Amino acid sequence: MTEFVDVVIIGAGISGISAAWHLQGQCPDKNYAILERRENLGGTWDLFKYPGIRSDSDMYTLGFHFKPWATDQSIADGPSIWKYLNEAATENGIDKHIRYGHRLVAANWSDDDNLWELTVERDGETIQLNAGFLWACSGYYNYDEGYSPEFPGADDFGGTIVHPQHWPEDLDYQGKRVVVIGSGATAITLIPALIDSGAGHVTMLQRTPTYIGSLPDKDPFAARAYRLLPEKPAYTAVRWKAILQATIQYQMARVMPNVFRKTLRTMAERRLPEGYDYDKHFSPSYKPWDQRVCLAPNGDIFKAIRKGKADVVTDAIERFTADGILLKSGERLDADIIVTATGLNVQFFGGADVLRNGAPVDLADTVAYKGMMLSGIPNAAFTFGYTNASWTLKADLTSEYVSRLLTYMDTEGYDTVVPRDPGADVERMPFVDLTSGYIKRALDRLPKSGSKSPWRLKQNYLVDLRVIRNGKVDDDALQFSKHRAPVSV
Repeated sequence: MTEFVDVVIIGAGISGISAAWHLQGQCPDKNYAILERRENLGGTWDLFKYPGIRSDSDMYTLGFHFKPWATDQSIADGPSIWKYLNEAATENGIDKHIRYGHRLVAANWSDDDNLWELTVERDGETIQLNAGFLWACSGYYNYDEGYSPEFPGADDFGGTIVHPQHWPEDLDYQGKRVVVIGSGATAITLIPALIDSGAGHVTMLQRTPTYIGSLPDKDPFAARAYRLLPEKPAYTAVRWKAILQATIQYQMARVMPNVFRKTLRTMAERRLPEGYDYDKHFSPSYKPWDQRVCLAPNGDIFKAIRKGKADVVTDAIERFTADGILLKSGERLDADIIVTATGLNVQFFGGADVLRNGAPVDLADTVAYKGMMLSGIPNAAFTFGYTNASWTLKADLTSEYVSRLLTYMDTEGYDTVVPRDPGADVERMPFVDLTSGYIKRALDRLPKSGSKSPWRLKQNYLVDLRVIRNGKVDDDALQFSKHRAPVSV
C-alpha cells in the first residue's frame, strides 16, 4: 500500500523549517514529512560554498521569531547561518521528519481520490507517496544549474571559469587575477572576500550598474538591548527595530527615489577614492528597488576599490580570449580566473511537474492567491519570501496562514480547498514586481499576480500582518469542499 502523509513539505531550508515548526505547533494531530533532495538541510546555506557567502539582510529578520538571533552580529556568514538552521531543526524535533536524498519528480492531484500522488526519486529508484496537502518550500531557483550565458571564445580561455553556484573547494586563487562578471548580490559579496583571502587583484565587470548600500555588519542597538534586557524582550525589540527600519527605507526609496539615491551616493563616496566616477559605475538608470538593492557590509567593496585591490569596469563583452576578456570598447582585461556571477535560473516546486488528473498544469496560467496558493490547484501552497526585505518574514507569515487554513478545514469538516479563478475583471500582472534579469527570463513560466486583493500583495510586512495573519480564512476566493478523506497508514 502506498504510504499516505497528511502534509508533505518540499525542501528543508529556511522555508521548510518554518513550515514544519508552525505545522507541528498549530496542527499537532497531522503527520508530516519533509522531502529534501540534498543530503543536508539548509537549502541555499548548504548549497553555496563560494568565499564570503553571507546574508544580504539582517539576521534578526532572516532568523526565526521562535529562535532568537542573540548577538549583535547583524550580517552573518554562511556557515553561521547553516549552524543556526541546524539548531532550529534539531531543537524542535524537525530533523526527525526530514527524508534526505528524496527529490520530487512529479505531483499529480487526483480529484477521484482527493489526494496528491507524488513521484519521488530516492537512491536511484522511483517511489510513490500520497499526500493530503502539498507544500512547496523549495525556494525559487534551480539548484542544479545557475544561469550562465554562452560567451564567445570561452573555449579559448586558458584559465579557469567558475560559476559561484558550483564553486570548487580546491580552487586556488592566491595571488591570481580574477574577473567577476556581474554586479548582483553574489558579486558584491564575493569580491571583498576574494581579496581578503589572498586574490591578487579582482575586477568586477558589469554591463550596467547596481545600487549598493553600506550598512554596519554589527548592530549597536542589538548590543545594548542584549546587555540590558532579558533575551526574549531584547530580541523582540531588536527584531521590530529591524523590520521598521527596512520598511521605512524601502518606502522612502519608492516615494523619494532621489533622496534615496543621494543617501547611497554619500555612503559610497565616503569610502571610494577621491574623484572616483560614481555615476558611471554605481548609478543605475532604473529607480531604486526596480531591482534589488545590494548590501555591502561596512562598505567593504568600496574600501577594496580605494585600496587598489579591486576595480569596476562597466562595459560589454566582445569575447573571451586566451588570457582574459576583450570588451566592446576594445579594452582588454587580463585574467587567470573568470567568475560568471551571472545569476540564477528560476523555477517553482523544485522543478517538479505539476499535474491535475494526469494533465500537466501550466503554472503561467495560474494566479497566486495571497502569494502562497495557485488558482485551480487544490490542497497546495508554496512559500515565496519578500524581494524587498527578509525572506523569512514572509515565510513565517505563510507558515502561520497555511497552518491556520488546515486547522479551519479540520474544524469545519472540509478536506479540499482550491483558489477559484479570479475572473476577467482581475488583470493579470507579473508575479514579482522586479525587473531583474533572472525574473524577466522566467516571466513566461511563472504564475501571475492580480490587479487587486487577494491576488496582489504589496510586498509590505506591516500590511501583510493584517491581510495574512489576521485576515479571515473563509475567503470567497477559496472554494472549500468535503469528500471522503483517505486513511493514514
